[in-house]
Amino acid sequence: MIKRITPEIESFKYSGEPVRFTIGTIVLVIFCILLIIMSTFTQLPILDISSLKNQADGFSLSNYLVDASCYFYIPQLPAVFFIIALLDRKFGLLTIILYIIIGLCGLPIFGMGGGINYISEYGFGYILAYIPATFITATIIKHNIGFLNVLKAVVLGVLTIHIIGVLYMLFISTLFNTSVDMITGWITSQSGVKVVYDIIFCIVAIYLAKFIKRFLWLIMC
Repeated sequence: MIKRITPEIESFKYSGEPVRFTIGTIVLVIFCILLIIMSTFTQLPILDISSLKNQADGFSLSNYLVDASCYFYIPQLPAVFFIIALLDRKFGLLTIILYIIIGLCGLPIFGMGGGINYISEYGFGYILAYIPATFITATIIKHNIGFLNVLKAVVLGVLTIHIIGVLYMLFISTLFNTSVDMITGWITSQSGVKVVYDIIFCIVAIYLAKFIKRFLWLIMC
């Protein structure tokens, strides 16, 4: 009896198949859009590694805790990379594009609001860069989620977002004749030590998504 039903049971297990268009997948796309929105307005307090001081008397935990200021990390990029690993390239791109369209249509789901005028915001380039980053990352990890491959995908994806984000910021700054100090400060806050946190948390997000996908596969197949 068990031998006869084994093939049927195995057919419901996720083993690297592409995500298909189903009602369950559409529900997950909607959920993932909400996940991006929630992550946009979430701040996680973590230690700021850029504020650590080298002390002559050596390292101590008490000095570490005193000298390291609190850094509030917005986990939007990990949410995006979670979606990439969960929904694969096609539906990952669909989710990101729908999120951008909804925001540009007027709903205040971006960090500083929404609407078509948001394209003139300094940080819009980071959001726009989610599209090529999703394509690159999903393509790399499609058939291989080994650590080195995931690391390569995350580094390339994160750098794509930050490079496009900075270039877009410089373009907008040129249009509005923004001061150099303001530009430097903005780039430092958006693409400084945050890049390190993005890479670390995005790697975790990908593996978390691959684990959860095994349980959600029944509604996507």
